[in-house]
Amino acid sequence: MTPPIVMSCGDPAGIGPEVAAKAWDQLRADLPFVWLGDPRHLPPNTPFTTVTQSLSDARNIAASALPVYPIPFARDVVLGQPDDANAAGVVDAIRTGVELVKSGQASAICTAPIAKSVLQRGANFAHPGHTEYLAHLDGGADVVMMLASQNLRVVPATIHIPLDQVATALTANRLKRCITITHTALMRQLGVNNPRISVAGLNPHAGEDGRMGHQEQSLITPVLDDLRAQGMSISGPLPADTMFHARARQSYDVAICMYHDQALIPIKTLDFDTGVNVTLGLSFVRTSPDHGTAFDIAGQNIANPASTIAALQLAAQLGSQSA
Repeated sequence: MTPPIVMSCGDPAGIGPEVAAKAWDQLRADLPFVWLGDPRHLPPNTPFTTVTQSLSDARNIAASALPVYPIPFARDVVLGQPDDANAAGVVDAIRTGVELVKSGQASAICTAPIAKSVLQRGANFAHPGHTEYLAHLDGGADVVMMLASQNLRVVPATIHIPLDQVATALTANRLKRCITITHTALMRQLGVNNPRISVAGLNPHAGEDGRMGHQEQSLITPVLDDLRAQGMSISGPLPADTMFHARARQSYDVAICMYHDQALIPIKTLDFDTGVNVTLGLSFVRTSPDHGTAFDIAGQNIANPASTIAALQLAAQLGSQSA
């Protein structure tokens, strides 16, 4: 039997605990998962049962209570007000979840949103984000971030860096690794036998033959030609402003974009409530809802759990395939 999924709590002052409780209430025993965090931070009146010996107990517990693997935090929480003193607990929950998956006690990890600035101040967090920290925990794995929904899959070649650094960070080796990792993961994890990959240009109109930038001609096209010669089905570089309408999306399985917002704006526009973040290239399965901590609505009981549910469902699908 496939081990259960674990879900790290994220920043407890945000909507992570709320959407976890709502996801459990909708999924229950149909998709049991174990929440990693301090039970004090769950919404009031959330039924929970602690699980410390065997995570397999989650299957029976989930029918009537949220299974919780307790992670002690320094303080209670004030919703909407992140507390640096709780940063170490947030990091501990992520690390513990990865350890449980890598040891075979869990099949996948779903991570709730974190506030990176809080972790940097309160826990000396040295990583730009979740993705990079998970790669560190996996021994320095070479990873890429994919955002996926029913309508679109996107992968940014550069992630959490300022826009004015993208052109320098975008090297031929980085782009080739990004496309290769994505191609392999689509086949091995997502069951796409012959992935069709479309690649965006960096500049407006994909450079327009060098009149609006040279990277398409000097960097992107040679990488794509090399990968096509290896048998990959790749189109591009294409103007990013024409890649995401309905007809265009039918022509590819994934879009490779050159920077963070070029990838995330279209998928969040199309599927804001159900997009899922998947880290490709890890030795284990990790998904995450495609939204932030939402401190501004924490505690108001209006947070939508749809993205968390979608992330748990995809984690269960991928975890069962890799178990």
